[in-house]
Amino acid sequence: MRFKKRRSRDDDDQHKDRWLLTYADMITLLMIFFIMMYVISSVNAEKFQKIAMAFGEVFDSETSSSSEDIILPELPKLPDAEGNGTGTDLSQLTQVKKELEEYLKEKKLENQVSIQMEGRGLVISLRDIVLFPSGSANLTPQAKSIIADIGVRLQSLPNYFRVEGHTDNVPINTPQYPSNWELSAARATNVVQELIVQCDIASERLSATGYGEYRPKVANDSVEHRQMNRRVDILILRDVYKDVEPN
Repeated sequence: MRFKKRRSRDDDDQHKDRWLLTYADMITLLMIFFIMMYVISSVNAEKFQKIAMAFGEVFDSETSSSSEDIILPELPKLPDAEGNGTGTDLSQLTQVKKELEEYLKEKKLENQVSIQMEGRGLVISLRDIVLFPSGSANLTPQAKSIIADIGVRLQSLPNYFRVEGHTDNVPINTPQYPSNWELSAARATNVVQELIVQCDIASERLSATGYGEYRPKVANDSVEHRQMNRRVDILILRDVYKDVEPN
């Protein structure tokens, strides 16, 4: 006669706890999934962190008997798309924006120069009609005066500055400027030189970029729209971006 072997109590306890291993694997996979979602999305990092922490608290309450807690990684804080925020940096830029708007109103330059606060910083956009003759990168006397007046109001800022040149999509092919790339870069460089010489802004805080026709504000479908796209932008970068600037 054959007798069935009885399982010990220790074996029963081990089998009962095996579901915890599967459950822990599932929690780990979920955490990885949400981290991947964060990496490939443009969702606000601070909001995502709050959601992730709330998600973790729910599972922590259900797995309070487990031996280890799951620690969620700290996510970086980024400025929101509208440029809202607090701190000295944003306060200074807001004050400069106000002073420049008053200056433009006084000089009746609102149609030639516009100012906008973005997530990356304060953008001062100057139309080429007030800066350069057609097809040229040489600043007019009026342009030098306007840049000097703007630069005086920027001198106290510790931020990095990026000057960006833009054109419309009308091709240019001259011995001096074979394409819109060269023209936009030369215009941005000349504005940088003016900020250095006339406004005494430190050279190491300035850079020039030529975008040619490839960063239009509006579609190049009319004379008026093409004129809007021909511009030089002076970008005052938020402090949060200083670490990405080469030293």
